[in-house]
Amino acid sequence: MSISLIAGARPNFMKIAPLVPAFRAVGLTPRLIHTGQHYDRRMSDTFFEELEIPEPDVNLGVGSGSHVWQISEVMRRLESDFIEHRPAAVVVVGDVNSTLAAAIAANKLRIPVAHVEAGLRSFDRAMPEENNRIMTDAISDWLFISEPSGRENLAREGVAESRIHLVGNVMIDTLLRHLERARGQRAWLQFGLEPRQYVVLTLHRPSNVDDPRRLESILRAVHEVSRQWPVIFPLHPRTKSQIEQHGLAQRSDLNGYQQIEPQGYHAMLGLMEAARFVLTDSGGIQEETTALGVPCLTLRENTERPVTVTHGSNQLVGWRTDDILAAVRRLPEDAPRSSSIPEMWDGRSAERIAEILARGIIE
Repeated sequence: MSISLIAGARPNFMKIAPLVPAFRAVGLTPRLIHTGQHYDRRMSDTFFEELEIPEPDVNLGVGSGSHVWQISEVMRRLESDFIEHRPAAVVVVGDVNSTLAAAIAANKLRIPVAHVEAGLRSFDRAMPEENNRIMTDAISDWLFISEPSGRENLAREGVAESRIHLVGNVMIDTLLRHLERARGQRAWLQFGLEPRQYVVLTLHRPSNVDDPRRLESILRAVHEVSRQWPVIFPLHPRTKSQIEQHGLAQRSDLNGYQQIEPQGYHAMLGLMEAARFVLTDSGGIQEETTALGVPCLTLRENTERPVTVTHGSNQLVGWRTDDILAAVRRLPEDAPRSSSIPEMWDGRSAERIAEILARGIIE
């Protein structure tokens, strides 16, 4: 009853954290494999420590590279591990390159694949994550979806209903478990901020940060927002590089944010929970702000997580300065926070996955 659980990048770690104990509780023995896609301590080790994830059984140490190189290298290194430690199933989460690579390697070795967070679609094939999601779902045996749109998307693609399971959101399992600890840190204090009197910004998506026109437009809106509220910006290393490369770092009309280092899980959760609102292009933050009831303005024109818009506190505002500022102006002043929590976002998603997977492997 050994299974291989794959993690490679920061978004994966919050998703695997509740799965490890849930698998053990139903008699499954997880072999935790870190591909090393994110290898910086701030993007990897810190999360393992804070989320109390066991030391990986193996770290493949793949590191950075082009999409093709990274996927092929993860596949090559995983093949040897899967052959030596042949698992009853391989569990992948999310939509990063390691997710797709592990799914393909397992499929070629005829090992069943379970995809946690299946069925999400932005319908934007320019996003590398969208292609990773589609291909991973096509070869997965268990498709664990976090919201009803996943069922509709998979059915449209011809996936059998028997393979699709609505289980809720494992990221919210992690959030609910760690929220009180995050609040207790009062992370906003170290930056001289007051609750509900600042804005959190995150920005990393290539479609925004690699395009100087879009990046400039977003930062101009941020500068205007900062005239009213401080804007705290945990700067992703790649985003920082792009801001400097495009010559935007020294522009006085674009520097309204307070730059900070990438934060650990508890600090970032605490900063978001106490923010007036959040500006982001992150998929996971759309979900976390929905669970927290914090207004979220997503700097994209599409989302693979529509339930955060239909039920949650999220709005799609795009990248244009005027559209962002118009959305900011529409936010109600000092209104009570409210957000309808999507179905099964109750902290028990990992338990449901473990029970279904254990039952399926035994059968």
